[in-house]
Amino acid sequence: MLGFLNLHKPTGMTSHDCVGKVRRICGLKRVGHGGTLDPLATGVLPIALGPATRLLPYLPEQKAYQATIRFGLTTTTDDLAGDILSEQSANHLAQEVVEKALPQFLGSIEQRPPAYSAIQVQGQRLYDLARQGKNVTAPLRRVEVFDIQILDWQGGEKSELEVAIACGPGTYIRSIARDLGEVLGTGATLAQLTRTLSCGFALADSLTFETLAEQVQAGTFSPLEPSFSLQQPILHLPPAEAQRFCWGQKLPQDCADGMMQVHDTSNRFLGMGEIIDGLLKPKVVLPAQ
Repeated sequence: MLGFLNLHKPTGMTSHDCVGKVRRICGLKRVGHGGTLDPLATGVLPIALGPATRLLPYLPEQKAYQATIRFGLTTTTDDLAGDILSEQSANHLAQEVVEKALPQFLGSIEQRPPAYSAIQVQGQRLYDLARQGKNVTAPLRRVEVFDIQILDWQGGEKSELEVAIACGPGTYIRSIARDLGEVLGTGATLAQLTRTLSCGFALADSLTFETLAEQVQAGTFSPLEPSFSLQQPILHLPPAEAQRFCWGQKLPQDCADGMMQVHDTSNRFLGMGEIIDGLLKPKVVLPAQ
């Protein structure tokens, strides 16, 4: 089996748990995922099946989320999974005030990842250090936030803001929630998160574990084609050159430099190649299907 699965991750499972469950349902050993989701988060978790795991680095990087931010509350994890650090009333907050604060989180910004995150510091994951009681400040990282749209506002003691966020890789929505609360002086934490887009896969097209299991049992499950979400230009090779590409040989090509999807003349996807100075170098060669 070779291809991708657009999985609708349920709450309460780690991304690693999801990979293990897909292995059991599909009867595969080689399974990987793109873009980790926190256990409390739901939504799109791209899953690569078989040799398609080698294509994960070439999928689109942009992501989109639907998030609920709760004001008047801060936690150790910057979401509801952590211990409460502080509580106060956010009854005075108005949507207009919150809306005026959002533009500072747009564009190329420096962001401090949550203390409980998979970022490595001195060879250890931050969440491991945090669980050991070590107070380590996560290094700032530059991330890209393309758009933030307000979807709903509910005022009250613990006012809540629902937003849609489009961003680049490495962006922590938990950090946006935490930092927005700091700017507004009430504190805030992430109350809910659904990923609606990742690696070119959309939530509307995702499969639950239940649907996946039913399709596998019925013999109707068909992985998405390996090139389904790839955005690189397509290069078609005639039979002789296609064979040489599959052997891992470099090929002269009169094309602009860059990463390419490589297909044969029957449009069979062969893998990924990179053209440098007129020479096509195989980067990923897939087994014949």
